[in-house]
Amino acid sequence: MTTPPHLSSAAPFGAASGLACRECGATYDLGPGNACELCFGPLEIAYDEVAARFGEPRVDRGRAADHVGATPALLPVAPVVDLQVGISRLHRADNLARELGMKTLWVKDESGNPTHSFKDRVVAVAASAARTLGFEVLSCASTGNLANAVAAAAARAGMRSVGLHPR
Repeated sequence: MTTPPHLSSAAPFGAASGLACRECGATYDLGPGNACELCFGPLEIAYDEVAARFGEPRVDRGRAADHVGATPALLPVAPVVDLQVGISRLHRADNLARELGMKTLWVKDESGNPTHSFKDRVVAVAASAARTLGFEVLSCASTGNLANAVAAAAARAGMRSVGLHPR
């Protein structure tokens, strides 16, 4: 898969090295693709493992990171759109930990995100990738929460949004 000429394949994508098909393993250059041209399987971000490990952040359990961009080595794209996402609390879940045979378990409370949904996280990264790739419109197919997150992110980033909703 080749990146369209108006999109820069040299964009700052950190440790992300390409796209890989989850089904057949085919690899592609970084770009806006989401489905394999060979088997139509979903494409996932592939990482340069050495680069991803270099400078790996230490996570302080019990404290939430200030925002989703606080751990850039773990993101597939540099956060260029500040959506104030990820400022959410961690709660100890001792009873669930005990039930699962774990010593300690922390549960993330996503209600502190802009649309009160975990979908805000993936949309924050997608909005930064879209901006980096030169897109001006964010879009999605959704029955609810994803469309809300896309609309809120687009508004905050000064972009247009389109939500496709099934009947």
